This record gives sequence, C-alpha cells and structure tokens, in this order.
Amino acid sequence: MTPVSSLPPHGQSQLRTVQVLGGGNAGSSAHVRSLAAGLVARGVKVMVCAPDDAEHTYDFTGTGADHVHVPRSSDPVSVATLRAVCADADLVHAHGLHASFRAALALGGRRVRTPFVVTWHDRVHAEGARAQLLRVLERRVMKSATVVLGATSELVDGARRSGARDARFGPVALPAWPCPPDESDDPDGKRPKIRAELGAVDRPLLIAVGSLERHRGYDVLLDAARTWRRLDPVPLVVLAGEGPLRAELQRRIEDEELPVALIGSRDDVTDLLSAADLALLPSRREARSVLAQEALHARVPLVASDAGGIPELVGDAAELVPAGDARALADAVVRLLADPARCERLREEGLRQAATWPTEDETVAQVLSVYDELTQPVPLL
Repeated sequence: MTPVSSLPPHGQSQLRTVQVLGGGNAGSSAHVRSLAAGLVARGVKVMVCAPDDAEHTYDFTGTGADHVHVPRSSDPVSVATLRAVCADADLVHAHGLHASFRAALALGGRRVRTPFVVTWHDRVHAEGARAQLLRVLERRVMKSATVVLGATSELVDGARRSGARDARFGPVALPAWPCPPDESDDPDGKRPKIRAELGAVDRPLLIAVGSLERHRGYDVLLDAARTWRRLDPVPLVVLAGEGPLRAELQRRIEDEELPVALIGSRDDVTDLLSAADLALLPSRREARSVLAQEALHARVPLVASDAGGIPELVGDAAELVPAGDARALADAVVRLLADPARCERLREEGLRQAATWPTEDETVAQVLSVYDELTQPVPLL
C-alpha cells in the first residue's frame, strides 16, 4: 500500500494529535509507538501522554513524538495535566478504557468540541462490584467518543451496545516481524540454548504467554497438564508472565507435581516462541491476541480456545477448542504432538493467515483517514 501523506499544504498548519495511553499492556503500548512513528513520518505532530515507565520501555520520543508524563491515576492532577496538553490539539486519540476515561474527563465541558477517537483493544476483566463500575466507565467512554475503533468485530458490537455513536473495525497491527524461522535459520544456536535453559532438551516444549489472571484460563491449562504427565517423554509447559494468580498457580504445580514452570515476565518472547513445539492460548475471553499473532508469524502451531476474537483472528490456522474445556485442550495437544504432518500444515496455514492481517503501514493509513475525516472543515452551503 502506498503510504498516505498528511503533510499540510502550503500555508496550512500541521495536524496536532495527542495519543493517550494509561500504561497499557504490551499490545496497546506497541501500537501507540507504531502509530506515533507512522504519523510523524507523514507530517503529523504527535504528543504521547503516558506514564514515564511506558516511555522508558517503548521510547515514544525515539519516533519523533513528544512525551508528557501522565500517571495512570484519574485523580484531578492527572486530569488537569491531560486537559492542558489537549487544549491545543486538533484531535485526541486514547487507547484502552482507563486512558479513554481520563481523556473524556479532560475534554469534558469544552465549548469547542475536539474530535475524540478511542481504540478499544480489549475489555477490562473484573468481577462483582468492580465489573459494574467498569461497565459504567465503558458506557461513559463510548458515548463521549466521536469514533470508536474496535480491534475485533466483537468489540465493535460491544461498543455499539454501550452507546457508541460511530464504531468501526480497526485492527491493530503488530510491529514488523522478522522473516519466519526455519530449522536451519538459527546461526546463534538460540533455540537449543533456550530449550536447555528451560529444561526441555529431550521433551516437547509448550509455551503460553500472558498475565497470570483468571480470564487467561491457566487453571484449565493446569487441569490439562495432568493428562500430559502420562506421555513419554512428558512435555514441559512454560508460562511467561506475572500476575495476581502466581502464588495460587505455583501451589497447584507443586501439590499436583505438574510439568509446568512459571518463568515470570520475559522480554524474549520471540525467542521463546521460536524454540517451542506448540503455543497454547487457553483464555476464557480474548480480543486480538498478541500471542496468537506472534505464534502464527513464528510458524509455531497454536492450540487456542474459541473465545472472543480468536476464531476471527486465526481462521483455520490453529487448533481451536471450547473455552474452559480442559479435556479438549489436553486431547488437542496430544494429537498434535503425535502428528508432525498436521503441525506442518498449521505452520503453513499460519503464514497464509498472517499475510491477511493489516501491516503497520496499512493500520496507520486507516487511522489517518479517520483523522482526516474528523478534522476536515465543514463546507459552507
């Protein structure tokens, strides 16, 4: 696709945008960096409002954007800081529920309405009273936004049900992936080293990546791992991530002597996936899964639940099982480990499916077309 140019015509001012990020997960933070780089390259002025730790990790200023520290909190000081930054913006674009709520507060009450775009990457998961509060925040954000871009069709439908005036499909592209690995493309011998480090030299290696939270379905994964103890050799399941369930999961692993290792947060997920025999995604709820995209790009067969946006994302390029069904998950893994031909078909199908996803350039072009639509002067009749 030919890049869209947003360089202002002679005599016109540069489009000024504010990107609001509440800290965000890896997917939304990487998207903001990618978007900032693409917009700056097209002549758009970009201010990223995000906590300092997000700037340190993702280097938004390295794209040519400016950065202002805005804490994750929605306290009056944070909202006031954001309000001051947005005062001169032609358009404000927020990513995620909490960042969008802060931006809505900051823009509220303005006499001249600033176009407000929200990218909804995923629903925030909670239970009980907190879940009710989050649904209230969602409705407030959806009704405040000029345009909502949902990362999946399910999120677009949810935005409309929550009162969005204009909700559209806006897939989020991953940063450019290196050429798919093959068996001979490992000049540094990383894969054997990683497998040795993890303790999977002579046994299958199964990888799951994500925060250790209830909706990830890791309790189901541990249930399935009981079945795999009967295999010879016994596969090793590695969970990369941190979260509130770590102690609970670790107790189960030890008490039930499960072949599972919790390795905490890692910054080498690409290498971990490239070393794996299978990738596992047992989530009960999921939007546009980063792990699913990375697994298909890396030619790693994926076993995933049929939850949320996963079927739409992967098509026929993964083994899908009912969410919450440990037996189905266990059986799918056993079948794949015993069927190299099926694994190879999934690798090839994965590359074909990944080729259908939008590139970073296409994603930036789509977002910029929305910006242009919302900031064009209304013609006089």
